[in-house]
Amino acid sequence: MAAPQIIWFRQDFRLRDHAAVLAAAAAGPVLPLFVLDDSRIVRAPGGASRWWLHHSLQALDRSLSRLGGRLLLLRGSSAELLPRLVAETGAGAVHALRQTEPWWPRIEPQVPGLVLHEGTTLVPPGLLRTRSGGRFRLFTPFWRTLLEWGDPPPRPAPERLEFAPAPAGERLEDWGLLPRAPDWSTGFADWQPGEEGARARLADMLPKLHAYAQRRDYPAETATSRLSPHLHFGEISPAELWHAAGDRAIAWRRQLAWRDFAHEMLDQYPKSASRPHRPEFEHIPWTDVTTAEGKALLTAWQKGLTGYPLVDAGLRELWHSGWMHNRVRMVAASFLTKHLMIDWREGERWFWDTLLDADLANNAMGWQWVMGSGVDSAPYYRIFAPVAQSGKFDAAAYVRRWVPELAALNDQAIHGPFERGWNFYPPPVVEHRFARARALAAWQALPR
Repeated sequence: MAAPQIIWFRQDFRLRDHAAVLAAAAAGPVLPLFVLDDSRIVRAPGGASRWWLHHSLQALDRSLSRLGGRLLLLRGSSAELLPRLVAETGAGAVHALRQTEPWWPRIEPQVPGLVLHEGTTLVPPGLLRTRSGGRFRLFTPFWRTLLEWGDPPPRPAPERLEFAPAPAGERLEDWGLLPRAPDWSTGFADWQPGEEGARARLADMLPKLHAYAQRRDYPAETATSRLSPHLHFGEISPAELWHAAGDRAIAWRRQLAWRDFAHEMLDQYPKSASRPHRPEFEHIPWTDVTTAEGKALLTAWQKGLTGYPLVDAGLRELWHSGWMHNRVRMVAASFLTKHLMIDWREGERWFWDTLLDADLANNAMGWQWVMGSGVDSAPYYRIFAPVAQSGKFDAAAYVRRWVPELAALNDQAIHGPFERGWNFYPPPVVEHRFARARALAAWQALPR
């Protein structure tokens, strides 16, 4: 009888287009496994991600149950638990999808019989090369090379699986991943974690692809896919989305390529969430958030009380729903780092805790892109003007939804009520022209 094959799920909670699942199923009876890794070297998921993780694991277990199996849950150090499980079960191999986060290379060599497969990204980090053979650090040539790579169709899920006997595991309910007192996740009800939810999102998005390029920057509209949490947790493969888009949605494919580029950058810069790619940005004179004034500014941003309606709407949407429109993310990030001069790492940590799609590679690259500290990012002197951005992208309805105290204002006044002298809304915590001049002066003083 063939030896059991462990499928080590990490951030890839699907059965369709999953190379590790297919390889394990072809080699013998399978033992599906997830380890909630509590070791210190692994960055713990934030609160919103823990909520999604709970429901995604439930969905994966249901899918396995329909095939006659179940998901084994263990908690602790992967480097310690996997070798024990291999010895206990006599497993012939441990199959997993390659992950980009910098802690995995410290864990994986300790797992006996580990076989890594691709499928987390469209192409593995480091595979695409420049004409001189080097790694890409600019998106546009990376994108052009990716377009030449091809369009492999996704592979279906196995129609049947043979399951190996599983040892006793833990109960998902005992992990405490869901908030209890208080339950701040009531606004997450619109989300459906799991592979079925991901495919439903895709089906909803496909008819909208023709307008994606023109409307994706407008936060009041539903032009974006909202697939990012499903992609982060691997409930649908990037290859399936790439294939579904086809040539009719190059702008959407380009966003998938940006995701791959983020993982390429994380592979090259493992400390992307804590160190700027350009070291001169370590010398920015950040606001001290341990002082009363600095803490008050950070809190105003986190709670959506800056006095700038678009920024406030974005932060309130984030707290309520676990998601924020991408255009608003850029404006909110620019406001924190350039208007308030607060260290981008404070924002990265806040997003890590509150975003359902909190992804190390994408989150870090997004903040470095807005800051100007990334190797291929917007220049530092590009400072988003919140009022102008709100008007340019017709955000009135978006602001009304998330900042209801402004709902009675007309479409012109709602973007900057303080400019009209109205005092029923918090005044701006900083004046735009002053903040812009201060940020530019700080940038110009950086060592070159």
